[in-house]
Amino acid sequence: MTTTHVVVATAYGAPDVLELREVPIDGPAEGQVLVDVKAAGVNPIDWKLYSGAFGTDPSALPMRLGLEVSGTVAAVGPGVDGLQPGDEVIAAGQIGGYAAQIIASADEVFRKPANLSFAEAAGFLLTGQTAVHLLEATNVTEGDTVLIHGAAGGVGLLAIQLAKARGAKVIATASPARHEQLRSYGAIPVEYGPGLLERVTAIGPVDVALDLVGTDEAADVSLALVSDKDRIATIAGFARAATDGFKALGGVGPDAGTEIRLAARPELIRLAGNGELDVTIDRTFPLAEARQAHEYVQTGHARGKILLVP
Repeated sequence: MTTTHVVVATAYGAPDVLELREVPIDGPAEGQVLVDVKAAGVNPIDWKLYSGAFGTDPSALPMRLGLEVSGTVAAVGPGVDGLQPGDEVIAAGQIGGYAAQIIASADEVFRKPANLSFAEAAGFLLTGQTAVHLLEATNVTEGDTVLIHGAAGGVGLLAIQLAKARGAKVIATASPARHEQLRSYGAIPVEYGPGLLERVTAIGPVDVALDLVGTDEAADVSLALVSDKDRIATIAGFARAATDGFKALGGVGPDAGTEIRLAARPELIRLAGNGELDVTIDRTFPLAEARQAHEYVQTGHARGKILLVP
């Protein structure tokens, strides 16, 4: 039996619970694909899982992490059509992607667009489907003005592009250091912090508010600007959503959006393959430095996607 290196959470807590281990790996069974990982995307769901945000079941430990990777097919199991060793692919799902090799169900594996690097290919599918879920849940259409709180991260940058593609105007909050980046995607940047409501109001009416940061400021400003709570959605401020009656998306809540998110994958891959989605990579870390990668991304200073590279 061969082995591979994987990152696991050995307990529930902060990033210091992450550890690199060597574990056995079997060949692919029927309907499965063995992938040599080239890059693995770091997503908020990863640290929510080991932080205990969704519960602290001891039987889930040690916990494999990572829901999206890019790489090359190493082997295919019986019954797998359309893929062969050497193919460049993207895989997404419950795959334990923080690893040098992973086993994935064939229906979770997609051909990598040739125009994308392995880093880019591992950096857009989960964030993109989250962005699609936000836009679908709030019914963003042509002519809408959309306020995105915390727009300079992976989800935010794709949400800007996808909202613009629908014909919406986008106002995006971020620190001043990131305003030029937001302008390059066609958004109107505004600085968060005291006076945010007045700064956004000066730009014009807002139809939809998307909260990617989960702060009280984001909730308060959204509620002040958008009268229809069905057009306010968060992927981070679940407590305020429950209290104030706007939408909480993802996680294990009432609107996980599984069907919407899965259905979005082929279209996102097509858009990225056609050069219609720009994937911004902030930093890559070696797999052995997963702890440092998570410490960095939790500072909130990332200007795009964070990746682990075996």
